[in-house]
Amino acid sequence: MRNIFLLSLGCSKNTVDSERLMAQASASGLIFTEVADDADIILINTCGFIQDAKEESIAETLAAIRKKQEGVVRKVYVMGCLPELYRKELTDEMPEVDGFFGTRELPEVLRAIGANYREELLDQRMLLTPPHYAFLKIAEGCNRQCSFCSIPKIRGRYVSLPPEQLLREAALLRQSGVKELNLIAQDISVYGFDLEGVPLLNELVLRLSDMDFRRIRLLYAYPLNFPMEVIDTMRERENICNYLDIPLQHISDRILLSMNRGIDKAGTIRLLESIRERNPDIRLRTTMIVGYPGETRDEYEELLQFVEETRFDRLGCFPYCHEEYSPAYRFEDDVSPEEKQDRVAELMELQEAISQEKNREFEGKEIVVLVDQVEENMAFGRTEYDAPEVDNECILETGDFDVRPGMFCRARITDSTPYDLEGEVIGIG
Repeated sequence: MRNIFLLSLGCSKNTVDSERLMAQASASGLIFTEVADDADIILINTCGFIQDAKEESIAETLAAIRKKQEGVVRKVYVMGCLPELYRKELTDEMPEVDGFFGTRELPEVLRAIGANYREELLDQRMLLTPPHYAFLKIAEGCNRQCSFCSIPKIRGRYVSLPPEQLLREAALLRQSGVKELNLIAQDISVYGFDLEGVPLLNELVLRLSDMDFRRIRLLYAYPLNFPMEVIDTMRERENICNYLDIPLQHISDRILLSMNRGIDKAGTIRLLESIRERNPDIRLRTTMIVGYPGETRDEYEELLQFVEETRFDRLGCFPYCHEEYSPAYRFEDDVSPEEKQDRVAELMELQEAISQEKNREFEGKEIVVLVDQVEENMAFGRTEYDAPEVDNECILETGDFDVRPGMFCRARITDSTPYDLEGEVIGIG
């Protein structure tokens, strides 16, 4: 019997991959430990999307190698995005690692650590999230050719997972106690096109809504070809969060064209206006990239003005990262790192003011909060407008109520900051 320490880095898609691996390995008798020093094997599921993620993955791998050299662990294996891009280089530079595996080699990873891959366990997962929420990955890969992105090379072409498989997986998650289901993919907008030639996202959402989930949330929608009927379904179904994560990346027509986004400024504005008209209660999250090759100050100012006028409910911003396996790598990375960081800071300062104004609107109101964590007499949770790990937190005094993680409670909001709501629990359920 072997003890495994699994370190899962990167995005929620990686998290799901790790959870599937754990379920398969556990069925073969392997035990997972939360302490690396108690393990026989260290297995690292890496991220290779941007430079910071690559550096973290390499640093963790080097730390694992040191433990092997010290005799603390016997084997070190590395899987996921980084080996998908740099397997040869990693093998040459880190011969101490016992095996490198890409993003589509689950049976091979299992074989290396002494487990068997079993097709009948395809829907099984061991959650790395708290037990009351989970991610449901509805597709693998991506067919988009955004110039700044290496995901198509890392993950391959877009493959929708069959609806019946997803429903089986969702049923198992619900049986295990999951109350909030977060739908994810590199691009949820085109789910089903490769299966039946038509979008199937709305049909899938409706069928999941008929199951006994309290919340269903949609993350990572591409703005082009988004099925607008989903917005109507959000408005009509109580257990589908009025929330959409729709990364836009920029608004300048020239930069959107260079990014190969397939949509221009006018089309983006029409889309957002249509979404808000169909569902006035929706909250929109987006991400932006600044410092893209050739981005002028005027184009950056255009982005600032767009963010100020559009008033997104949630917004993240990243400095452009010059990825060698992305199409934009052929361009000159001509915006300095210092200028990129200054632009990120300026944009986020603008968004902070917008977020503060929007959060003040909650003060004095009663809302429903899903509790993620409890510490003494304080509960930390999220509204339906907040995705796990990335969005606002509600910080609540529990008072005389017996509040526990995974509970829904009613709360009165008394104060706010740009990224938090503060208040008190006034009821359970």
